[in-house]
Amino acid sequence: MKKTLLGLATLLLVLILAACGGGDDEGSSSDTGDTASGDGAVVDIKASNWEFDQEEYTVPAGEVTVNLSNEEGFHGIEVEGTDIQIDSEGSASATLEPGEYTIRCSVMCGAGHDDMVATLIVE
Repeated sequence: MKKTLLGLATLLLVLILAACGGGDDEGSSSDTGDTASGDGAVVDIKASNWEFDQEEYTVPAGEVTVNLSNEEGFHGIEVEGTDIQIDSEGSASATLEPGEYTIRCSVMCGAGHDDMVATLIVE
């Protein structure tokens, strides 16, 4: 019985650590921060354990595309008050009104998960 519990505890620990430390993708050459595109703004967010590459991202109002890449670990995002939600890596777009929107990690990624918060400022 003790061996079974010890085995399950070890397996659980391995799964938790794998979720926090995996997903090291290379080849992403986009700059950090915000750049305007032809029809709207683009926000490039890079996530690592347990933070985003910036505390604030600023874009003009209108069509906004958010790109998420995981530099370290496995993360997703949701931008509160919008339809933008990305699981793992990818892009999502929405038309945004001026204001401040909270960006949160949407994938439980370990002990610092609750601290993975940034702000999207739409002017």
